[in-house]
Amino acid sequence: MTVQDIYNAVDEAAAFSTQMDFDNAGLLVGDPKANVTSALVALDVTDAVIDEALSRGSNLIVTHHPVIFHAIKKVTSDMLVYRLIRENISVICAHTNLDLACGGVNDILAQKLDLQDIALVPPENLLRVGKLSRGMTPPEFAYYVKQKLDLPALRYCDGGAVIEQVAVCGGSGGSELREVWKTGCQAYVTADIKHDVMLEAIHLGITLIDGGHFETENHVIEYLAKLVRDTGTETVIARANIAPSVTI
Repeated sequence: MTVQDIYNAVDEAAAFSTQMDFDNAGLLVGDPKANVTSALVALDVTDAVIDEALSRGSNLIVTHHPVIFHAIKKVTSDMLVYRLIRENISVICAHTNLDLACGGVNDILAQKLDLQDIALVPPENLLRVGKLSRGMTPPEFAYYVKQKLDLPALRYCDGGAVIEQVAVCGGSGGSELREVWKTGCQAYVTADIKHDVMLEAIHLGITLIDGGHFETENHVIEYLAKLVRDTGTETVIARANIAPSVTI
């Protein structure tokens, strides 16, 4: 099985051509013709993930977040990309194409919350909306999310209304708040929420929950690993696939 074969398998489930304009998803490092010894799957490429790939003899890392996101003009020895090239490790990253995909990041997040009648929100089809089995107060819903996503903690603002319909967007979704408001949802679960966005949510009457970037997206890693494993490639989720920060 080659790197290109793995790329094709991921592409079939979450077409790279659908990635958002700002994104940089795809085969970002390596040789598409290289034979894959085994694959390591994680949310991010980190030094610890590379160490684990080397210890396992894996020459392919598949992640959600791009190891190259912003344009780079040089590759020097202090960069992860340099180390990957030096160690002959290929990297495939499925980012916003996996957010948008049916069965991807946002579908899985909605399913984790046991939402019913899950639907896409046009025109981007990034957000997912769904209904709770019963109405909840904002504090009750916040605790419900904390339990369902197995979170050590979360941040939220109280929108004031009983919550029956919920929107979700894994990762940084603060910019989608107005789109959520247009759907009529009383709550929105996402991450990386700024102070001013919390204030706007209160103004709009939306209970806004910041569940953490890693925590709202990491549930997709099992799915991503299955896509790779189903090609017949030896595949494991990295032990080093952990959140970069801790809550105390």
